[in-house]
Amino acid sequence: MDEEKEKKVVFVWDMDETLILLKSLITGTYTKAFNGSKDVEKGIEIGKTWENQILRICDDYFFYEQIEGCNKPFVDSTREYDDGLDLTDYDFANDAFVGAAFDDDANKKKLAYRHRIIAHKYKKGLRSLFGEKMIKSWDNLYEVTDDFTDKWLSSDLSCIAAAKACVAQCAGDSGAENINVIVTSGSLIPSLVKCLLFRLDDLISYDNVYSSWEVGKYQCFSLIKERFDGPNVQFCAIGDGWEECEAAENMQWPFVQIDPVPVSTSHRFPGLNLETLGHYIGVVYGGDSDDEDE
Repeated sequence: MDEEKEKKVVFVWDMDETLILLKSLITGTYTKAFNGSKDVEKGIEIGKTWENQILRICDDYFFYEQIEGCNKPFVDSTREYDDGLDLTDYDFANDAFVGAAFDDDANKKKLAYRHRIIAHKYKKGLRSLFGEKMIKSWDNLYEVTDDFTDKWLSSDLSCIAAAKACVAQCAGDSGAENINVIVTSGSLIPSLVKCLLFRLDDLISYDNVYSSWEVGKYQCFSLIKERFDGPNVQFCAIGDGWEECEAAENMQWPFVQIDPVPVSTSHRFPGLNLETLGHYIGVVYGGDSDDEDE
């Protein structure tokens, strides 16, 4: 009986300029907002270093050169075409995969094979693909970036971890089992690689990463609602852009607007916490939803 009353919150996070600062570092907009107290050129260098690493890993380990034109909203969207073939000795370089050129079942099956390998690599993590020297260099880059952005990265990781575990503050019920989902406007494969490099993979599984590149944020939000919805499920979207704000409004979900400017404290990282998230959820769903059974 108590299980039926358990509530959970699905936190739907935007990626770029919410969880990961990258574009604003490369363009200098993040650094310039500090009116000279941060080195713009250093920010650009950090951002471009990340960009180069992301693209290299995508191309060399995640089939991105082959499947760039075949962006899907999530990895498992091709699962129905996967016949379960043992891929141990499969020759991905010579299987006549033609990317987006032909959308027939044979091509969809080959794309599904690639997606299966991508999911496997994501679950295994970067340490299964690279040696300690490479991992160390990324760890160093992460620390440099975190310091430069006043602990933006480590604080958003802490917030995501707390959101997953948060019970009473967010859903008002001791049985809450919360879920973190990412909806990114970027392509799916680079977004998965970003999750790996920016240490999000321990908190967000590959199947909870969605790309709105082709279908838009509203469609991704609808897919997430269809997947997780139930009588005791609440949703909360967090992001910096108008598209996710509009999509959340259309879904009638609470939306927390991220503002990276230095003067904002509770709507950026560090600063955003469970109390703020819980406030927005409470405004939409009410502080206690025991009478949601109507």
